[in-house]
Amino acid sequence: MASFEAFDQKMRAAGMGDAAIRAFRRNYEALCRNETGLIPESDIGPAENLPDFSNVAEGAPADASLLGQAVVIKLNGGLGTSMGLQGPKSLLPVRDGVTFLDLMVRQVQSLRESTGARVRLLLMNSFNTSEGTLEHLQRYKADGFAEASEVELLQNQIPKIDAGSLQPVEWSTDADLEWCPPGHGDLFPALVGSGWLDRLLAEGVKYAFVSNSDNLGAVLDPSLLRYFAESGAPFLMEVTRRTAADRKGGHLAKRKSDGRLLLREVAQCPDADLEAFQNIDRHQYFNTNSLWLRLDLLKEQLAADDGVLPLPMIRNRKTVDPRDKNSPAVLQLEVAMGAAIECFEGSTAIEVPRSRFAPVKTTGDLFSLRSDAYEVLEDGQVRLAAQRDGVPPVVSLGDSYKLVDQLEELGAVPSLLESRSLDIQGRVTFEAGVAFAGDVSIQGGQEGPKTLSAGRYEGQQVVL
Repeated sequence: MASFEAFDQKMRAAGMGDAAIRAFRRNYEALCRNETGLIPESDIGPAENLPDFSNVAEGAPADASLLGQAVVIKLNGGLGTSMGLQGPKSLLPVRDGVTFLDLMVRQVQSLRESTGARVRLLLMNSFNTSEGTLEHLQRYKADGFAEASEVELLQNQIPKIDAGSLQPVEWSTDADLEWCPPGHGDLFPALVGSGWLDRLLAEGVKYAFVSNSDNLGAVLDPSLLRYFAESGAPFLMEVTRRTAADRKGGHLAKRKSDGRLLLREVAQCPDADLEAFQNIDRHQYFNTNSLWLRLDLLKEQLAADDGVLPLPMIRNRKTVDPRDKNSPAVLQLEVAMGAAIECFEGSTAIEVPRSRFAPVKTTGDLFSLRSDAYEVLEDGQVRLAAQRDGVPPVVSLGDSYKLVDQLEELGAVPSLLESRSLDIQGRVTFEAGVAFAGDVSIQGGQEGPKTLSAGRYEGQQVVL
């Protein structure tokens, strides 16, 4: 097996702690053993008969004593570069200059004000998002959300591995490119290595609700918190039904050998089993990446696992400079947070409505969010309008509108309350008073924007 010594030295020199180094070493050794991590269909069965969110006592009074034992952890390590934002993705403006980050803070503020409980907020920032996030949070200094010591859980970074030598890659052109994030499964070593796990437990915090910062549907629901607390489970995953659009995404399953739930990603599926993997009637549920953790039981499990949860390792083959395909080939190792469901005895899952899974991945998602198809409430929650019956409109924007700043050209945001899908190709400017219903496609100008007049457009193709 290749030597780990150079990685150990490199990580310690960069300030990485023991927890991060142990976790990386476990994955590196799995790589050296050439472990594939494949999960054949013959080893698993479908996850069935999961409890349903609608049967949890939604709307019951919030339990202040439970909320006082809760922390909201938001995964905030991603940049908004794919949409043209130079900084944390959570600083994308949703409406009227209000960002994702502002809404997260409002949600926690509202819970505190309405219940008197000191609900905590912790942001798992990366080295790329820390500065911009903390700078934005200065406006909440009076509320205790501004200091890194109060709100920041810093994600670790790990060395990229030279694909030939299996040693740390060296890239003098830009040494920062020698490092990569370890995936959101780094939550666990980051909690340990930062001291946050022990600190939260010492402060009486027992329950953690973890979700992606770009998923505005993922809010701490007091009824779900109560359900989780009463269940006694160490780990609860929010899942929702797969649709045809989700068939290539990972799914929940049950391991035959011990009955534990697990996640299977497409990279972990043997080619011969891809048909079963994509069968959404057999494997009905996918992970929303919203999780509930019992922090005291997490500490116990970590102790039993010698400080490192045995999460399946995912290997990604890339180039050291992602913009230069001729730069040296590297391996980047990562682990997924949700995969921890198989690490705990008694882990469970709950089926939640699609409304709790509303990630913003594209400018089309953001455009939809800015319309009347969604309501932004005073408490920071974002909900689909009741008329939508839990189904969001599907908005596809052409190459002219891949960046946030380009959305300004579209002009007044149209009504999407009755829209099923909207496809825009070419360049368009909407007059005030445009409304869409059903499936509508628009072909705009190529050299410059063409104006769409006010009016209702239903189930039609519009060529300007």
